[in-house]
Amino acid sequence: MPRISAATIGEHRTLTRDRILQAVSRLSRVHGIDAISMTDVAGEAGITRTVLYNYFPDKAALLLAFTEQVTQYFIDSYEQELPGGASPADRLRAFVRLQLAGLLAHPHPGAADLGAALGPDAYQQLAEHVAPMQRILVEILESGVESGDFRVLDVQATARMILAVVGAERVPLISGSVTVDRAGELVSEFVLRAIGGLA
Repeated sequence: MPRISAATIGEHRTLTRDRILQAVSRLSRVHGIDAISMTDVAGEAGITRTVLYNYFPDKAALLLAFTEQVTQYFIDSYEQELPGGASPADRLRAFVRLQLAGLLAHPHPGAADLGAALGPDAYQQLAEHVAPMQRILVEILESGVESGDFRVLDVQATARMILAVVGAERVPLISGSVTVDRAGELVSEFVLRAIGGLA
């Protein structure tokens, strides 16, 4: 039986789960999500494959848990860092910057890569996990339309396009060819000009 590394079994399970997800984060940065195997994750986390399968029955479940963690990290950061009474444009800048910071802090693949890795059923579950991020963006756009700051024909479609523009900076960020601050400036200016948020 594995040695318990915490005061209680519950704490031990939480610590082990966190260690597994940290291993996924490190491996995805170096190798890309498609190249990671359950054996790789177990080795990186310092556990056996049997232990790993006790937490996550397959790679799809593991990637869904990792994506959920990344999403929660973003939502927590956005709620903590957004200045009170911020304009829609400032809220959008904060959203973009935190999305980019999240890509760098918790590298994860784009939608196409995850779709290929997970399959259609698990990919639908993934879409449900990341929906809160899109809801935040939709609320920002709606507030900008209501205030007259933004001109948007279709809020949902525009939100998808903005997320795609943010995603386009994934590889430059992870490779180190652009900083979060610089990518944030570029993406925010591009998006705000597109929706009429800059004079």
